[in-house]
Amino acid sequence: MTDPATLAPKPTAQVEPYVEVLGVDGAIEFLLTFGGAEISFSTAPTAQSRVARLVGRKKAIALARISGRLPRRVPTARKWLVAALHFKGLPKAEIARKLHVTDVAVRKWLLQMGTGPNPRPDNSDDPAQLSLF
Repeated sequence: MTDPATLAPKPTAQVEPYVEVLGVDGAIEFLLTFGGAEISFSTAPTAQSRVARLVGRKKAIALARISGRLPRRVPTARKWLVAALHFKGLPKAEIARKLHVTDVAVRKWLLQMGTGPNPRPDNSDDPAQLSLF
């Protein structure tokens, strides 16, 4: 039997540190909230810190400790987010709304990653299937 955790989308190099500290669900929420923004991390976050309010003080400090491994801007990581949200069972239309992209883009990215719907089966071996040419 396959372990469901092994089927989860593998984080990209830019996303991996966030997943290590925050877990998959935390990383998803963090990237959806801060993706594309330049951000600085503090080893002593205050109560006004948006990062600490979102992930908690301990995890905010953990992010500050690994900030050397983090890109200057939080990645948008749309393709990874599409795969992760799809893995969690969100419908493609809901994923598109969360990421502010079209459902067409979501389907395209899922197909590119091999996690989308299977293409129509090839019926060339079926003797009952008529040839088009």
